[in-house]
Amino acid sequence: MNRHLARTAVVLAAVLAVPLAPIPAAADAVTWTVQPATDKGPDERRWIERTLDPGQVVTEHMAVRNLGKTPTVFALTAADGYLTDKGRFNMLPADQPSKDGGTWIAVRRDVTVGPNETLVVPFTITVPKDAAPGDHPAGIAASVLSSSGTVAVDSRVGFRVMMRASGAVKPAVTADRLTVRYERSWNPLRSGTVHIGYSTTNTGNVHVTPHAEAEVSELFGANTRARPVGSGELLPGGSRADTAAVGGVWALGRVKTSVTVTDAGPPVTVAVTSWLLPWPQLVVVAALLLLWRLHRLLLNRARLEGPK
Repeated sequence: MNRHLARTAVVLAAVLAVPLAPIPAAADAVTWTVQPATDKGPDERRWIERTLDPGQVVTEHMAVRNLGKTPTVFALTAADGYLTDKGRFNMLPADQPSKDGGTWIAVRRDVTVGPNETLVVPFTITVPKDAAPGDHPAGIAASVLSSSGTVAVDSRVGFRVMMRASGAVKPAVTADRLTVRYERSWNPLRSGTVHIGYSTTNTGNVHVTPHAEAEVSELFGANTRARPVGSGELLPGGSRADTAAVGGVWALGRVKTSVTVTDAGPPVTVAVTSWLLPWPQLVVVAALLLLWRLHRLLLNRARLEGPK
């Protein structure tokens, strides 16, 4: 089921579990897909994107296809959209009320779809007259209630509805919570690695996919290492934690570590300075000095004692 759905729709893996008495299993025997459509049938869109004016009302369509062998009743819902910690789009579960884009969508409560049939269902998007400019993500889905022991499982499949209220577009991202950890190699002939952690937050009003570069500099810039850091999509108000690793760092005293985020408004840089010591190399130098000192002592003793 999951492999098929991944090819045909954007899957919203939102599962709501609530204790109740056992009910007949339904979703266990049903396979279905949901995708954007016109009034004539499914189209090639993965999700719906619309730029709309405050107060505007438009009609869109979704196609619900029943791949099972029996007629099935599908509950239809819309809710605010968000990104999970892994960067996957999802919509609020049924027990959490929507406050933004999910409230703009009106769709019938349920539909009955025959076996191996596709039903096109219209839904209405009504933009509030006082809608703030920018993105207001939502999701729309069809679900079937099934039982798992004494727990009801609401299995939903749907796609995102990206609605942008017209007005000034302001992409902006901030970076903070920069942390640095140095991993040294105890082989004195090998350099170490700086492990970097940081967070990015979308402070603008549209979704962005920023790019970042991590840089580590030592010896007052004489040795500088940098690497690009992949960063996923961020919805307005969303945050995500990212990590990076920069190798080739010898930890020679003062080390400056920075992360610069671009492609989302003006570049933003967050930096931290730390002091790192090359302990393996210092141990080797100390051992060599000790051996040299011991050698000198033995030579001096031999000269004092003279030939025997």
